[in-house]
Amino acid sequence: MSVVARQSFKYSIVGYLGFLLGTLSAVFVFPLDMDYYGKLRYILSAAEIVLPFIVFGLSYANVKFFLHTKKEGKQQNLLTLSLLMVLLNFVLFTLFLFLVNMIRPDLKNWELFENFWRYKAIIIPMILILAVSQIYNKYISNYKRIVVPNIFENIFPKIANLGAFVLFFFMGVPEKPSMLFFLGMFVLALFGYHIYLNKLEKFKPDFSVDYIKKDNFWKEVLNYGFYGFLGNIGNYLSLRISSVMISSYMDFKDNGVYGIIIAVTSVLTIPQMGLYNISAPMINKHLENDEMEELNVFHQKTSLSLLFLGLVLFSCVLVGYPYLTHLIKNGFELRAAEPVLWITGIGLMFDLATGFNGQIISMSKYYRYNIVVTLFLAVINIGLNFYFLKYTNMGLSGVALATTISLALYNIAKIVFNFWKFKVHPFSIEMLYAVVLCFLVVSMVILLPNTGSNLLNLFYKPAVVLILIAIANHYMKIVSLDKYLNRDFFKSISKF
Repeated sequence: MSVVARQSFKYSIVGYLGFLLGTLSAVFVFPLDMDYYGKLRYILSAAEIVLPFIVFGLSYANVKFFLHTKKEGKQQNLLTLSLLMVLLNFVLFTLFLFLVNMIRPDLKNWELFENFWRYKAIIIPMILILAVSQIYNKYISNYKRIVVPNIFENIFPKIANLGAFVLFFFMGVPEKPSMLFFLGMFVLALFGYHIYLNKLEKFKPDFSVDYIKKDNFWKEVLNYGFYGFLGNIGNYLSLRISSVMISSYMDFKDNGVYGIIIAVTSVLTIPQMGLYNISAPMINKHLENDEMEELNVFHQKTSLSLLFLGLVLFSCVLVGYPYLTHLIKNGFELRAAEPVLWITGIGLMFDLATGFNGQIISMSKYYRYNIVVTLFLAVINIGLNFYFLKYTNMGLSGVALATTISLALYNIAKIVFNFWKFKVHPFSIEMLYAVVLCFLVVSMVILLPNTGSNLLNLFYKPAVVLILIAIANHYMKIVSLDKYLNRDFFKSISKF
């Protein structure tokens, strides 16, 4: 079994464990004090929004130019200088921050900066820790070792959230010391990265600038890093800005409620977790061989599979969610925010229906277009969040609607581009059948009588959904489940 196969399998296991830990914590632990959970979410999101400005795409440059620098034994020279530049960027950012505060002290009372300044003692060091960790993470991936870094990147933050929450809520540790534990887990992950890197390759800092100056190599590195920076800033702004804006224009409790619902809806993305690793080589092959008809067929099949599986999960979540809230402390606040679940879920369904349209662009010579549309997503998302939070009374539903509209426009832009350049699109008539089927099933199951037990309802109604969809799909043949359940599939799993 190859290193790549072993690492991919282990990576998936870590991913699912992380998902399970995060979801169970969000559903059964964090609702006990959604205000404090909202603060933890805000701190990490605020740090991540600043992160791209500190890293400036240098993490990706260490992957892009690794083979080139390794031929001359200078891979650690690029790594060392990248870490040095990250530190310099961090110092400049910190100086700029305090300089602005000296010149305009009133800005720290502005809605968007007030919370940042309140928790600056945690957020500012968090930025540096995340920046250095990101450099290490990408550099280690050059050795095709993705499992251990995924533990530091995926599991440790969830332990940080859960551990800080347990200290604060269950053990009575004051807010700031418990947040220091939160920060400390990221510090521990950083040390883990460094130790693991030394295990793969003894780290020997090389501060020489001769190699990077040769043939203006530094320009090539910074140019590539700049594109990585643009992509990163778009991703972080589009994915993290909601948490920051909810905390700024509403309160931390609302941020906690929103975070818990997002954790619930994250179950809908499970179909994507393993399928992309399988699909990526096929997408690349069809592009390399200019097989556009085959790519179109593959694109539509994978998109249909993602949508169908996502719709099945979404249907189960919709019929079970009301009963789940009855089993959670403070669940009435989650029940009141149920429209957020519907709006966010619909947005995710459209995202699943568009399949791997972004990956098709990323693997083509037009990869820079992805950066453009990601920045477009960020700008639209920020603008819509600001509008709904500032000028309407929609609250969390407005935030969810802003995200869903932005995500839809983002995917439409990529669909149009793919059809224009490659004559491929993700849609098929079977998708419509799947949507109608799940809509009818959910409508029927919601009307079924309830038992006297919320726990029984939580399992009974989703079970009926699964049975009805399975029966209907058996006759309608929307998606053939044989390919997921055949002997070859289980043989391939057993090899791992």
